[in-house]
Amino acid sequence: MSSVDRAKELVYRHVKAKLEEDGIPFEEIYIRVVWFAKTLQNWKALLSTTAPDEMFYEVTYSGDNGETYLDAYRKMYNVVIPD
Repeated sequence: MSSVDRAKELVYRHVKAKLEEDGIPFEEIYIRVVWFAKTLQNWKALLSTTAPDEMFYEVTYSGDNGETYLDAYRKMYNVVIPD
């Protein structure tokens, strides 16, 4: 399984469990990778979903520790700053 596939799978399992717990249907949720980077044995992916909870996910793999971390964030607001 590729690193990107692993990140999507982890977010998929997390979102599915959370939405089912909250009583929200999961059938039509789409997961997209917004950004991905790999350096040596480490990688990080930023992912979003079409779920109504508006969460944003950061999946980080530490090759040194052999551990993967999943962080969840909610977008608070979007401010336009003109040039």
